[in-house]
Amino acid sequence: MKKALLTTALLVFTFSLSAQIKNVTKETKTTTVTVNNGQKVDKIVKTTKTDAEQQLEFKDADSKKLNKDVMPTPVQVNSQTTITANGTTVAEIDRSSFYMMNGQNYQFVTDRAGGYRVASPDNVNYGTMRKASNNNYIFKYNGKTSLAHFDADGNLVVETYDDNGSGLIVETYSLVKK
Repeated sequence: MKKALLTTALLVFTFSLSAQIKNVTKETKTTTVTVNNGQKVDKIVKTTKTDAEQQLEFKDADSKKLNKDVMPTPVQVNSQTTITANGTTVAEIDRSSFYMMNGQNYQFVTDRAGGYRVASPDNVNYGTMRKASNNNYIFKYNGKTSLAHFDADGNLVVETYDDNGSGLIVETYSLVKK
């Protein structure tokens, strides 16, 4: 009886290890700045945590070939930045978000120019967004220039004027919830 339980536990443990076929990378980068204004010393810590996860799939999964080629699959990247001043968390900034439109995923990453860089699975430089007035953005993609804003649910609404007489074309990129 003891041998049977031990064998069963060993088999379950072995199968649980082999079922995890994904590539996971975690990185944490911390930057510390100390400011001395002559009266008070302030310490500001910026911590960026980046997690990348990729499911691994074989090209010929059913073949009996010993060394199999791996298919390219999309990488899910999540990045979060926390700024702490003198031990108190000042801001948590989500620097990367994923949106979906017409069954295709798009990644929006904040950039130094005060907007977003947009990437699709096919094109790393799919488009750019720049901050305009009244919480609007100018969105340049696929040779178009559009006006965009985020709605109350966090979705991106893009409005493009069509020169062919159709008027205003409205597209919505839905926020992918984590």
